[in-house]
Amino acid sequence: MIDTLYEWIWWDRFWLPVNLTWADLEDRDGRVYAKASDLYVTLPCAIAFLLVRYLFERLIATPLAASVGIREKARLRVADNPILELYYLSHSRNPGQAGIDGLSKKSGWCVRQVERWFRKRRNQDRPGVLKKFREASWRFVFYLLALIGGVVSLYDKEWFYDTREVWNGFPKQNMLDSQYWYYILEMSFYGSLLFRVTFDVKRKDFKEQIIHHLATLTLLSFSWCVNYIRIGTLVMLIHDASDVLLESAKLFNYAKWETTCNSLFVVFAIVFMVTRLIIFPFWLIHCTWVYPTLQYPPFFGYYFFNVMLVVLLFLHIFWAYLILRMVNKFLFGKVSHLFGSGLFHSFFSILHPFPLSQPSFGHNVTT
Repeated sequence: MIDTLYEWIWWDRFWLPVNLTWADLEDRDGRVYAKASDLYVTLPCAIAFLLVRYLFERLIATPLAASVGIREKARLRVADNPILELYYLSHSRNPGQAGIDGLSKKSGWCVRQVERWFRKRRNQDRPGVLKKFREASWRFVFYLLALIGGVVSLYDKEWFYDTREVWNGFPKQNMLDSQYWYYILEMSFYGSLLFRVTFDVKRKDFKEQIIHHLATLTLLSFSWCVNYIRIGTLVMLIHDASDVLLESAKLFNYAKWETTCNSLFVVFAIVFMVTRLIIFPFWLIHCTWVYPTLQYPPFFGYYFFNVMLVVLLFLHIFWAYLILRMVNKFLFGKVSHLFGSGLFHSFFSILHPFPLSQPSFGHNVTT
């Protein structure tokens, strides 16, 4: 049964154009193709990313934070109460009135004492600015290096300037070393984020973050297996371009450099609009929607990939709406700076590259 299911999932007609099979993508005549088995290397690479991140945050990000006046503040710990602690960890961090009344009877404390204990306990777990600064520093460094690496690996490729070349000879396109490492490192990075999601700053969109990381890895894995590597590298590149600016704006926000932060956010907004609302739909989606049909009849993999990209485009449009609202408030004096809007905090918590999750814009979340 398992073998039958495996054969059905990997049926050639699903993922490849007509008259082509997986046998056509086996290495031969000096050509090397992407293989599903190559993705196993992302697991040890993701673990390596965790180690590098640990060293980076301790040896570089923490001293950097101290140099701009960011230090971990001592917090008062709540009084020990096993009954309340157990409820806090296993049931709810913010119990309702019925829960408060029940805990009051069990613990022998009055209702006010129980309410005060939960409030202080939540504050005790609230991540400090130093933790946020270190996380943003790590993401900034990765996105910056990924952007530089993407440009270096693509600037001399013909499909970087002419998107018709993306499909020239598809799917029998030789995989380059630069493409291999670009994909592996991006996927390993998202894998490391997934491993760390329970230890990083928790936000109200915690479930959406998990969905986002899983969806990102799924889409990248799909484009890898069916040799959509050329278009995949272009999509990753335009997303990294704006995320570098977003993370840098967050860093300056934590350091309280408001003028620099606001300036970076305006630049980020411009780059976001250009890359994700102009280049992405009118170059990249046009490339994946129109050009393949000039060579092959549409197939399931063609529809699957394009639907995912269109969903991504709708998310970009919604995020662009939020960005414009924040910029409008700032320009017309409704807030003293861009970070005065609660929308900004919600926006920061869910904006990631290559996302396909369902973000929770309705919540005010900690950034």
